[in-house]
Amino acid sequence: RPRSHTVTTTSSSFTANLSASSSTLAYDREFLRTLPGLLMVTEIVLGLLVWTLIAGTEYFLYPAFGWVMFVAVFYWVLTVFFLIIYMTMTYTRIPQVPWTTVGLCFNGSAFILYLIAAIVDASSVTKELDSHNYNSWAASSFFAFVVTSCYAGNTYFSFISWQSRTLQ
Repeated sequence: RPRSHTVTTTSSSFTANLSASSSTLAYDREFLRTLPGLLMVTEIVLGLLVWTLIAGTEYFLYPAFGWVMFVAVFYWVLTVFFLIIYMTMTYTRIPQVPWTTVGLCFNGSAFILYLIAAIVDASSVTKELDSHNYNSWAASSFFAFVVTSCYAGNTYFSFISWQSRTLQ
């Protein structure tokens, strides 16, 4: 005699949450076409050059290069973090954070500390110090000044954005 088979399907809450959360995930491709976005990508690429050029040497023997490494790695990580925040438009989902002020403080502090680090880097590069590492340290000094100018540009754009928000 034929038996009746009943098949019951259920969807897990994980699947429902996954589909709901992925629909709210935004991706802002246009950010990379703006001047602040291009400056941020340049800061990441050239900042990576700064710290890898120093990391490939015996920088730990010279405290000045340790400072430059700290600044370069610290702001490289934070810049990657902020790029992800801007690319995924996370700032729109966390309105409690004053993003224009955070951006201004971040870019302003990066500009000041990178300027100090670039000056320390340039003033510490001498042929007498260690001729084996001279070219790497000289190149890192050049790129540190270029990254400093990028952070100066982003500080300017952050200030304009901050000023327009505070005047409203």
